[in-house]
Order: sequence, then C-alpha cells, then structure tokens
Amino acid sequence: MDNLRIDGRRLWDSLMEMAQFGATPKGGNCRLALSDEDKAGHDCFVAWCEAAGCSVTVDSMGNIFARRPGRDPARPPVAAGSHLDTQPHGGKFDGVYGVLAGLEVLRTLNDHDIETEAPVEVVVWSNEEGTRFTPAMLASGVFGGVFELDFALGQIDSDGTTFGAELARIGYAGAEACGGHPLACFFEAHIEQGPILEREGKLIGVVAGAQGQRWYDVTVRGRDSHAGTTPMPGRRDALVGAAGMVRAADEIARAHPPHAVATVGQLRVSPNSRNTIPGEVAFSLDLRHPDDEALLRLDGEVRRAFARLAEAGTLELEIEEVWHTPPTRFDPDCVAAVRKAAEALGYGHREMISGAGHDAVYVARVAPTGMIFVPCEDGLSHNEAENAEPDDLAAGCNVLLHAILARAGAV
Repeated sequence: MDNLRIDGRRLWDSLMEMAQFGATPKGGNCRLALSDEDKAGHDCFVAWCEAAGCSVTVDSMGNIFARRPGRDPARPPVAAGSHLDTQPHGGKFDGVYGVLAGLEVLRTLNDHDIETEAPVEVVVWSNEEGTRFTPAMLASGVFGGVFELDFALGQIDSDGTTFGAELARIGYAGAEACGGHPLACFFEAHIEQGPILEREGKLIGVVAGAQGQRWYDVTVRGRDSHAGTTPMPGRRDALVGAAGMVRAADEIARAHPPHAVATVGQLRVSPNSRNTIPGEVAFSLDLRHPDDEALLRLDGEVRRAFARLAEAGTLELEIEEVWHTPPTRFDPDCVAAVRKAAEALGYGHREMISGAGHDAVYVARVAPTGMIFVPCEDGLSHNEAENAEPDDLAAGCNVLLHAILARAGAV
C-alpha cells in the first residue's frame, strides 16, 4: 500500500473533459449552480461513477453520493468530494478538483482490486459558490443543519427563479432526505486559492480549519436629482456615500493585519442614468477573520464608520447581515491522517487555515472532516486564468488516497 499511487494523467484528462461544460473564451468555466451547464457536468460525473461500479443516490438538495462498497456495508462511508458549480468567470479547478480527485481514488482502488472495510464515497455538493443562489455552501449547509430545507429550496436568483424549481427542472431533486446520509468522515481536496504554498515551495497544505465570514447586503438611499441643475452643497448622492463606505471597509481591514479582509464584490446603482444623481446604491460586503471575536469587532467598526458617512451625506442606511459562519476547526484525527499521508509520501507540507469557505466547513458540524490544499499558480482563483500543475494535483490526490485508506481500512 505504501507504493500505491493514483493515475495523474487520468485525473488531468478528467479535469479537462469536465472543463468543456460551461467553457469560457478565456479558458475558464461558467457553470452556475443548477444551470444547464451544471446539469451537464453532474450528468457526466454520474456516468463516470456508474462506469466505475458505484451506486449513486441524490438527496433533496441535489447532493450526489457515489458509493464504492466496502466489505462491511453496515459501516458508514469514508467520503471525499467538493462541488462542480463555478463562479461566472471561474476556473477549471476550484471545487471540481476535489470531486474528480475523489473519483480518481475510486478508480485507483478498482485498478488494484483493493477492497476496503468501509464503503468509500464521492460527494458533489450543490451550490457551493453562492453566486446564483445566496448564501454560499447552501446544500452542504442543509446537510450540516445550518439551514432549513424550505429556506434553501426557496432561495431566489436574480431572475426570480427558486432553487427548488431549478433543482427539479434539471432532474436532481432527489428522494433521499438531506442530512440523513451518515458519513464516517469527509475529506475535501482543493486548490489553495492563495499564494502561500507556492511562495514557500510546499506541495501540500494540511488544513486545520477555516476562518469565519460575515456577509452583508448594504443599501444607501439619497435622492435622485438632476446632474446639471442640483448644486453640490444640496446633493444627497447615494453613490458618493457608498464609495466612502467601500473605502472605509478597505481601510478598516488594512488596519487589522495580517488576517482581516474586506471585499465589496457587487454594486447596483439606481436609477443608473448618466445625467441623474444616484438616489440609491446597494452593495455587498464580505468580512473575514480566523478569530470570531476579531470578526465581531470588525463588524462594529464597519457599522460605526458607515453610520458616520451616511449622516454626513444626509443619507439613509440599511445593513443586513445575510450570512455568518464562525471559524471552524477540523477533526484532529482527519488532520493527522492528511499530515501522515504527506509525510509518508515525502511531500513538503505545512499546516494552514483556509481563507475561503468550503463545503467541508458545514460537513464538519456533523462528521469528522479534513482538507488537503495544493498550490495554484500565483494564488489566483475565481478567475478564468486559474491554473494548477498536473503533478501538484496528482500529489494532492495521492495524499487523499492514503488518508482515505487510513480511515476506511484496506483488506
């Protein structure tokens, strides 16, 4: 078993084939959750799993569980996986690597006729990105008991379509209850989405946990008025106020190095007319920190700064927190299994905390969980130019293989 390795070429070819679904002109992917492109990716994955001899079940949130049987069918499965949906200008590896690395583990076990004591599963979680349906990690959140099923199924996209309706349309509204599927443990392999491993020349990130996040919808209201006839002193310009708030959030995060980050990724201006002073602006705010008390302090500083700017501009302000996930610590035994596998394989590694949210964060609430990071070029992700080296991806998959064998037991 010590010499067992996955087929890196096959893993890479699978990644490139999956990248054909929702391919973008700049070499990335647009596979928004529950879109036709996402359905095509799911269909392809299911076909591959069935060809590998797996049984496939789908739950009421569209999560897919592909099972390779173990010698003891009564034991809960040792699982690996991630997601197949992408950002609008996403890359070929975010999420999909964790899914196809899990599939490659199953194929490798088949190649060598290895029977495990416990079943081994690969899981695809729906709507991880949160781009089309907010919040992120929606389906794993239902699985982990964070969100109610009715709340999740009722989430609406920008066209007014519900998650439940789209899930049924693409044929992935499964019969199994979401959250009723026991897991012995769960591993998620992922590109780092940051520069640390590449910068330090490390091959494997042994992920001990993930930082906390708070998401907000902010609305600033002023007064629409004529751009040419309204003197500057009398204006109630919502965009000027919002611009100051964006700048303030950035400055607050920079004042709390090295962990605090703040991002405004969405902004809508109304009435969005060239010669009308904007009367309303809505924008998103994403705050993150690995310490929940520090994250709460950031929340307070941002709210006070925004209130001062709104008062100065005679503006109305609404701040709605739409999502909060506290920092997560992964299971020590799963983390140790990843570390031990990296050491046994001779791969340079370091312990780290994930700056991004992942399905593993919510699965960790109901099952022992660990993560494996591999480098990505320039730390770039959520971008069509996202890239990773085939050998690095293979190395992470080898770690996943041996961590799974350590927990599932090889006969």
